[in-house]
Amino acid sequence: MDSDQQELTSTAPPGFVARQDVSGWHTGVERTINALKSSRAVATRFDKHAYVFHGTVTVASIGLWLKP
Repeated sequence: MDSDQQELTSTAPPGFVARQDVSGWHTGVERTINALKSSRAVATRFDKHAYVFHGTVTVASIGLWLKP
């Protein structure tokens, strides 16, 4: 075999995901969380119940999704 056509073998354990594959997804998640944090409705909530906060985050997420 030529050195250009050699197969690369991975020494990583099965199920391991290289950082390069995850970086695009990770960046999108980070930006979405930061956008939700900048939303005043989410940032200033101190709710007693988790379902109320979940509803607030859901409405803010829908607003981000529909925003052009």
